[in-house]
Amino acid sequence: MINDDASLMKQRFRGYLPVVIDVETAGFNSKTDALLEIAAVTLAFDDDGWLHPDQTIHYHVDPFEGANIEQAALDFNGIDPNSPLRGAVPEEEALKELFKPIRKAQKAAGCQRSVLVGHNATFDLGFVMAAAERCNIKRNPFHPFVTFDTAALAALTLGQTVLIKACQAAGIAFDSKEAHSALYDTERTAELFCWMINRYKNLGGWPLAAQPFRDE
Repeated sequence: MINDDASLMKQRFRGYLPVVIDVETAGFNSKTDALLEIAAVTLAFDDDGWLHPDQTIHYHVDPFEGANIEQAALDFNGIDPNSPLRGAVPEEEALKELFKPIRKAQKAAGCQRSVLVGHNATFDLGFVMAAAERCNIKRNPFHPFVTFDTAALAALTLGQTVLIKACQAAGIAFDSKEAHSALYDTERTAELFCWMINRYKNLGGWPLAAQPFRDE
């Protein structure tokens, strides 16, 4: 059961709302290469103070006009940008619809900003911010440079940096055939992030009641 006490989220992450994001793209350059798929998972605490995945949002995205598309990237992620079966929507629509529930969750939690959680998070943040800029979206909930990187956190807590190996080390089921789908990778990354946060709590690393949030 999800806890209605929003102050837990505000206290635990100092006024930031963690939102797990993964993108699939047509290259590595966020300014020039197409964003093809994006997924987000919001998080919430249950009544016992354990962090869990909450809401999932997912869109296939049409390449923006003039976008560069690298064949090597398509070979890697298996996406056919021209397939009508993708049900892709324009980049602006995808981001606006993605941001709405995130802003709602952020407000409900009493948080100042949302922070992108991702595996090698600066890559995902770069594409999110570049797309928002292209679409002239002013109400972007994400902090422009702060991230929570599960690759770095997994290196510390599990001795692993690759997503599948980190999940396996944490006892989280991972189907390698489903990898490189933004939806699947986001859901597994959300589970991994929650596992690490909850593991730290279980070891006594963050007593929720003892550390009040200070808005500095």
